[in-house]
Amino acid sequence: MEFLNEKNFDEKTKKGLVVVDFFANWCGPCRMLAPILEDVANELGDRAKVYKVNVDDEENLARKFGIMSIPCLYFFKDGEVVGKQVGLLPKDALLKKIEECL
Repeated sequence: MEFLNEKNFDEKTKKGLVVVDFFANWCGPCRMLAPILEDVANELGDRAKVYKVNVDDEENLARKFGIMSIPCLYFFKDGEVVGKQVGLLPKDALLKKIEECL
């Protein structure tokens, strides 16, 4: 899964549906969410993109989006925030949330 940073964030989130996972390596629920996101990304194919942002490496992005708890998923559609989810979600609930954003 591709990582986003300040340089590529706007470019990668400006077109289509994009799910951005704000996470940290030390976060247990984040590590539990990672394989779920991999499955979801594979299942969605070209319908949506899934990216990750390490909040420890990208503090400015975390601050910009007001990340206070992780994991935190942001849903973008054509560059605009259309949804947000804080905490661990099971795969079916995550897919449902993404379908609502499509």
